[in-house]
Amino acid sequence: MLRRGDVYAAGRPGRLSRRARRARALVYVPNSASDTVDVISQRTGRVIRRFAVGAEPQHVTPSWDLRTLWVTSDRGNSLTPIDPRTGRPGRAVRVLDPYNLYFTADGRRAIVVAEAYRRLDFRRPHSMRLEHALHVPTCAGVDHMDFTADGRRALVSCEFSGRMIVVDLRRERVVKTIVLRPGAMPQDVKLAPDGRTFYVADMAAGGVWLISARHMRKLRFEPTGRGAHGLYPSRDGRLLYVTNRGEGSITRISFRRRRPVGKWRIRGGGSPDMGGVSADGRVLWLSGRYDGEVYAISTRTGRLLHRVRVGSGPHGLCVWPQPGRYSIGHTGILR
Repeated sequence: MLRRGDVYAAGRPGRLSRRARRARALVYVPNSASDTVDVISQRTGRVIRRFAVGAEPQHVTPSWDLRTLWVTSDRGNSLTPIDPRTGRPGRAVRVLDPYNLYFTADGRRAIVVAEAYRRLDFRRPHSMRLEHALHVPTCAGVDHMDFTADGRRALVSCEFSGRMIVVDLRRERVVKTIVLRPGAMPQDVKLAPDGRTFYVADMAAGGVWLISARHMRKLRFEPTGRGAHGLYPSRDGRLLYVTNRGEGSITRISFRRRRPVGKWRIRGGGSPDMGGVSADGRVLWLSGRYDGEVYAISTRTGRLLHRVRVGSGPHGLCVWPQPGRYSIGHTGILR
């Protein structure tokens, strides 16, 4: 049973959809500086395959219907599909500057984040045919987003503008701008399970902004660590994992208390960037952006389980399969 007031209720351990159950338990790592994807076995922690993709792959994103994983290669102007049942790539689709990829909650539109062009391109979700290009000229470094609980609005980060924009997803237009502070560099965005608060990682300030999802206004800032970058809810919906890329640590924030409750440091150091939580909730997989490696971390103890060598510049890795009914994009935001 799904509970009202719990955005991630469908993402609890064991709640794999019929399609997701058919997928192999793998981790897909886009190596931005190597133009490749490494495929890691979740069971053994070893690389089992490597294949070439378009120039500068940034993220691996589950499609809304969970049938396809898309590799977004922005400089290569391509989306490469992966069949999650086999872990093998298909023929790339030509798309302009796909830095990141999202899907509307009803599955009717794909949203390609064309960062270099300051655009959000609303496309058909399978053919990727362009329907509407939303220009966001004041949003330099348009990067990441998450949606309100009703799926009607998106909170979008502008990395090089120190601000956020709010997009009405039905009318496909910007309806509000939220200025953070001078020098801010907003990154990943995640909605709390109760749907009331957005968390926004700020790489320059070393922490997260809390933003009201109802009023779309700043609440306060919480320090977490140097280079705060990626945000991942735990499978039980109690914690938010914040990757502090500049200091090799992961801060745990309590959703109930809305404050940090602990920190894990990666043994031997590292540069934890982006990733996701395993389907059973026991392992947090993260790319080591500046170290050409991937970390598998126990969510019970914070212990480093695997340190896997991969290509150069690993970025938005995807852990698959994941529980949930449908994907709204990035490296796996399932609801």
